[in-house]
Amino acid sequence: MIKNLAPLPDGTVTVSGWVDTVRDQKKVQFVVLRDESGAVQLVNPATREAEDGDAAGQERLALTETISGLAHGSFVTVTGELKHDERVKLGGIEVKIGSLEVVGEALPETPIAADSSLDKRMDWRFLDLRTPKQNLIFRIQTTFEHALREYWIDNDFIEIHTPKLMASASESRAELFEVEYFDTTAYLAQSPQFFKQMAQPAGFGKVFEIGPAFRADPSFTSRHATEFTSVDAEISWIDSHEDVMRLHEELMVAGISAVKAKHGEAIAELFGIELEVPTTPFPRIPLAEAKQIVAARGYEIPRADEDMDPEGERQIAAHVKETLGHDFVFITDYASSIRPFYHRRHDGDATLTNSYDLIYNGVEISTGAQREHRIDVLVEQAKEKGIDPEELGFYLDFFRYGVPSHGGFGMGLARVLMLMLHETSIREVTYLFRGPTRLAP
Repeated sequence: MIKNLAPLPDGTVTVSGWVDTVRDQKKVQFVVLRDESGAVQLVNPATREAEDGDAAGQERLALTETISGLAHGSFVTVTGELKHDERVKLGGIEVKIGSLEVVGEALPETPIAADSSLDKRMDWRFLDLRTPKQNLIFRIQTTFEHALREYWIDNDFIEIHTPKLMASASESRAELFEVEYFDTTAYLAQSPQFFKQMAQPAGFGKVFEIGPAFRADPSFTSRHATEFTSVDAEISWIDSHEDVMRLHEELMVAGISAVKAKHGEAIAELFGIELEVPTTPFPRIPLAEAKQIVAARGYEIPRADEDMDPEGERQIAAHVKETLGHDFVFITDYASSIRPFYHRRHDGDATLTNSYDLIYNGVEISTGAQREHRIDVLVEQAKEKGIDPEELGFYLDFFRYGVPSHGGFGMGLARVLMLMLHETSIREVTYLFRGPTRLAP
């Protein structure tokens, strides 16, 4: 790997990678070669002609001509002499080319450029991903997920893998993808909600999952996708949604701390961001109070009885950043009218729920709540939402044989990465994006 060249002594080495640039000068050629670990400068003292019978000259001439014809993105293997030279700007090393093999030749015309539109780059995603900045995004994703798993495992969580084919809706029928399933119809899971709750009466106590989820939502915003990676956790023995929020904030601190420790310098170089690890506890603001704060800032949420809209989220996040210096804020105590039937309501005030949304850098990334675990209350709340309890047969059975109080959250991985890196669209941080008009590549 190119990153391993610098510590080596001068001498013969072999490297492979993609041709990034070729500078073809009269008496010398320079090639910048890049692999997934970095870039190195190759040099060839060019020979433009050779005398008859001069085998070495003929070989050097052939090499010079091969280098002159290299297209951007061609994959080559080079054997040559490594030399440390402080004058070389690219890492203080270079390799004098002895031999060069074109392993995979690229077409001369590259279909995308740095200024290509996002849709065009998505059409050629494998080329778009070759850049160091894009490569770093998915190294960050790997580090972030690994840190979450470390936190969960260190705290005695069990990892589960829930099915993505369901016989009925897990949340809203309005956003379901239907799939032919032998002689019946199945639905792609919108979330692992019901199944992670099932783990509570099963005696698992604390569970997590990182897996795909599907929403038949025809939105074309920068933060929506029809297929996305959902980060989920559910825990037993809680007193309120405060226990879930405490878990959530500790998890985010663990993930961001790991990313900053491993990639902080690279993020500063490629994204121009000084990544901040948030302090705990995160600010908590009831929804009604948040709406008042937003209104005082001069923005009225269009429907007062509804959730925060995107501008409202940006405004409350700006308030928290200005007054508390924090990138995160929990908006709590949502009205039961705008929350699912399985969210537990306040003791003494059934109009409010023990639930929250977590906002990060002005965008909602997660919804969490304490669940209603009392079967009689759960049935009544389902009826209030116009849901026939008969349709919830297997789900309601979870609560008929002894279930502890519990709660949890679901969080969109791509949104977290987008906001962490100050990107403008989840398309940039999703390996292969799926939306209403995109099913390829």
